[in-house]
Amino acid sequence: GTGRRVFSPAGEFREFSRRQLRDMERLFRQYDAGKDGFIDLMELKLMMEKLGAPQTHLGLKNMIKEVDEDLDSKLSFREFLLIFRKAAAGELQEDSGLHALARLSEIDVSTEGVKGAKNFFEAKAQAINEASRFEEEIKAEQEEKKKQAEELKQRKAAFKELQSTFTQ
Repeated sequence: GTGRRVFSPAGEFREFSRRQLRDMERLFRQYDAGKDGFIDLMELKLMMEKLGAPQTHLGLKNMIKEVDEDLDSKLSFREFLLIFRKAAAGELQEDSGLHALARLSEIDVSTEGVKGAKNFFEAKAQAINEASRFEEEIKAEQEEKKKQAEELKQRKAAFKELQSTFTQ
């Protein structure tokens, strides 16, 4: 689009881990049947039925309305993430469709977010901890990749060695 900044889930939704964001994206894509980057009313209807919490037509419309920032009557991925942000912050009505969606999606969003911090310094310390946790997750992923690459190299070397014993 023109003039629209690129949406970075990890940048904007810092209260969630990379794994939580990946799980949410997987869930979103799973129900974006039209593969247009949005979950429309019918896709949301199907999603809620599959999650075991079918909604009325009006209920579905109200679910979308609660997080539909651009008022296009469908959910973008960013608006979808807002559902989980509101759930984590305890801002959803217990009996609302969005509450059911967040609870039944089996994505654990119980974060002790900045909202739980008693004062500015605690919140600041927590933000620093979250940033370092984010870096640790990236490091762990990189370590895992490095380990896999090393194991592959060793297997190739062992295979070459084995091969050379047969070709002599």
